[in-house]
Amino acid sequence: MTSGTATSQHYQQVLTLRSRGKSLQRFTSDVDRVVRDSGVTTGLCTVFLRHTSASLIIQENADPDVLVDLENFLAKLVPEGNHYIHSTEGPDDMPAHIRTVLTHTSETIPVMGGRLALGTWQGLYLWEHRARGSARDVVVHVTGY
Repeated sequence: MTSGTATSQHYQQVLTLRSRGKSLQRFTSDVDRVVRDSGVTTGLCTVFLRHTSASLIIQENADPDVLVDLENFLAKLVPEGNHYIHSTEGPDDMPAHIRTVLTHTSETIPVMGGRLALGTWQGLYLWEHRARGSARDVVVHVTGY
């Protein structure tokens, strides 16, 4: 523990990502840019998705087959169809909500040396669960020193 009167700083920015329909879209570099703009060198970066039919995950960023396998697994686990009560927005809407519950709408990543402290093979992804693309807002909050 250090002594002194250093106070932490906070920085927020909203990123609007345009999803392409059911897919995983890496946006690590966008969040890393926000961290650099914040001026924080040591701290935490919280990324929060303001939607209920898409999610955020940290996952493999080298082999795209991993992402395909994840998408295929979740599609089998939570199939689309007209067997859900909530179906006003189409057969992919309720499954999208369930898939979001099973994944995340936020991630917290340490900041070290002014950058996201992700591992070599980790990337931050927006996982769109709906068939059609949409504008998705992501709040990035950086706090630290």
